[in-house]
Amino acid sequence: MPQMASDGRPLILHVGVQKTGTTSLQRFLKRSAALLSDGLVVRTPEEGTPMRPLGRAAVACSRSPGDKDLRVALRVAFEDVLDTLPEGSQTVLISHENLAGAMPGNGGETALYPSLPRMLKVLDKVARARGFDPCYVFYSREMEAWLPSVWAQAIRTDGYTRTLAEFRVEVADLPGWDDLLDRLAAALGADRVTRLRLEDETDPDRPGRQLLGLAGLTPARIDALPPLEGRAMERLNGGSTEFLRRLNGLALNPHARDRVADLVARVQPLFTAETPSEGTL
Repeated sequence: MPQMASDGRPLILHVGVQKTGTTSLQRFLKRSAALLSDGLVVRTPEEGTPMRPLGRAAVACSRSPGDKDLRVALRVAFEDVLDTLPEGSQTVLISHENLAGAMPGNGGETALYPSLPRMLKVLDKVARARGFDPCYVFYSREMEAWLPSVWAQAIRTDGYTRTLAEFRVEVADLPGWDDLLDRLAAALGADRVTRLRLEDETDPDRPGRQLLGLAGLTPARIDALPPLEGRAMERLNGGSTEFLRRLNGLALNPHARDRVADLVARVQPLFTAETPSEGTL
């Protein structure tokens, strides 16, 4: 793991990526934030905070990396987040899966976060100018498990319309996680980038142990934190996913489509795992 230098206030940017347990991790961080505030300041994408616009700015910038205005918007959104931080010497942990940008299946993306190194260089410049000493962390997940989960998420939230088999063809040239790690290291410095493996997390009731360890917490202190109550929303069942995939092919108002998707998620038992016949929902 990279060792944070002592020439600035420590800042850890956890950039996700999507479908690597980030939602559960963030729920755990939020639940424990007050208990950790003496040594760790936590920021997660809570509604009504600058963290939400930061995530939207990152996704938009990743889709059009050559757009200078979008890079400026990303910089400003990050500055707004930093403006909310209390004064002090505590380590800062900012966690947002959308900082990685658009995942495969979102808006036509078929590569492995190609814009992320460039975007993080923008954030790195801002952080250093504010007196922070930043490092960057992402979780990975075995590709064979990650890709079907990403496909299902793209259907649920991004209006993706293609089958899993078609999705696999689209991302057939996707490199492994080492490629992303190498690109980030080349842009930011190998000593400032860490890849954590989701498979190495050992306590589902206290997710993110590796990340919290990087932030300086001892195993004993992590064990003393209150465990999660319940799990984050799991992937939709097969029938629900197929229903939404067919729905995504219709010319629906996006707001109406999102309301239907939320309803489907709440009433999954109504949808069997069987694939609807062609031409039906």
